[in-house]
Amino acid sequence: MKDFKQFFKDKKVTVMGLGLLGKRLGDIAFLVECGAKVLVTDLKTAEELAPSIKKLRKYNLPRLGKAGNIQYVLGGHRLEDFEDKDFILKGQGVALDSPYILHARSRGIPIEMDESLFAKLAPKVKIIGITGTRGKSTTTILIYEILSAFAKASARQRKFGNVYLGGNIRGTAALPLLKKVKDGDFVVFELSSWQLQGFGEALISPHISVFTNFMSDHMNYYGSTTLTTGKAMERYFADKAYIYKFQNENDFLILGPNMKDKIEDAKSRTINADISTIPVNWKIKLPGKHNLENIACALEVAKLLEIPEKIVKKVIENFKAIEGRLELVKDIRGIKIYNDTNSTTPEATITALYSFGTKVILIMGGMDKGLGVSDLNEVLPDKTKNIFLIPGSGSDKINNPKIKIEKVASLEEAISSAMKIAKRGDVILFSPSFASFNMFKNEYDRGEKFMQIVKNLK
Repeated sequence: MKDFKQFFKDKKVTVMGLGLLGKRLGDIAFLVECGAKVLVTDLKTAEELAPSIKKLRKYNLPRLGKAGNIQYVLGGHRLEDFEDKDFILKGQGVALDSPYILHARSRGIPIEMDESLFAKLAPKVKIIGITGTRGKSTTTILIYEILSAFAKASARQRKFGNVYLGGNIRGTAALPLLKKVKDGDFVVFELSSWQLQGFGEALISPHISVFTNFMSDHMNYYGSTTLTTGKAMERYFADKAYIYKFQNENDFLILGPNMKDKIEDAKSRTINADISTIPVNWKIKLPGKHNLENIACALEVAKLLEIPEKIVKKVIENFKAIEGRLELVKDIRGIKIYNDTNSTTPEATITALYSFGTKVILIMGGMDKGLGVSDLNEVLPDKTKNIFLIPGSGSDKINNPKIKIEKVASLEEAISSAMKIAKRGDVILFSPSFASFNMFKNEYDRGEKFMQIVKNLK
């Protein structure tokens, strides 16, 4: 949209949720640069959010003869900040039945989210959206790299638009992409169930959608909301379903190998991904069957866009595990150490365990998300040599008497204890199964601390 600056100019916007991951910073800076008057509100205090506020400091000081346009209300929300606004930019994880969101709705104020707002303002940009309980980050980045490689290879012929990455990818923001994109360009979005709520509000879906899989997650969120009817898993699926719900017959829905019988109401053309379509002679570095499923989904996108197989093959064969997802961190005297901090559910840890052909030394634990652990407890004796359990309400649910468990007070103690018993050929796997908020800011903070400790090992 060429006149996006005019769209945002002088708009009064409440941004609900600043956060610590940096995702919001780009959107807020963009809004201010376009002339919007922005109020940022967060339950966290100014002290807790100091790193994020510091990065926005230049936008809140008089410069070039203009006063700063950011107002902060931190340490809590106020109803008056959800009145007399042109729209509310809702953060991920903010409940749709939040009293503040309901207050804004009662006054006719639109509720927006950044990816769906981008989609509305850039209708001629081709959006590829990826969702799923597991595998969506790997699939998203893999698709992005395949498209980017083809765009680079065909740049002289100008057969393919530019390619951009966004959505639920750390450090990315959707609205600033409005400054870069042109008609016919591609944007590859990883979309969480929460981000897809914005697509539901806007009654739109991506042009090409990928639904990798569907498992239990976020039950602490979907089990507590009172706005919608039905069981928690039904609410969770309803949000995920916005990835395809508003597609038309000219759009495409690619389903992961385990999704074939779970979608019955799609209006778009449906393609079922299958790992049997991956050539057997490709030398794939990613471990585990689940990653073959991710590759199969990416392969179907490549076929749709008629990307030559030689380009796809090169990207896939060179693709390594992304940060925090079965990421090989270090090999010390034949002991391989993996960072899988983004495994925040029991099912994710089960998948990680089955990626190895041997029993592992497992470091796990954290905050309960309201998910069942019976399957994990059953698998652990067969797939682990020892378990080092860091504190948390979720950790308290790990209780199979056949498991060798040692409770530790910290991540440092877990790693040190694991290294003391590990021998050449062993695998030390950090796959927590639970959320991180009892000891860390988020799973990325947890992963960074793990990486720092491991990299200092000798």
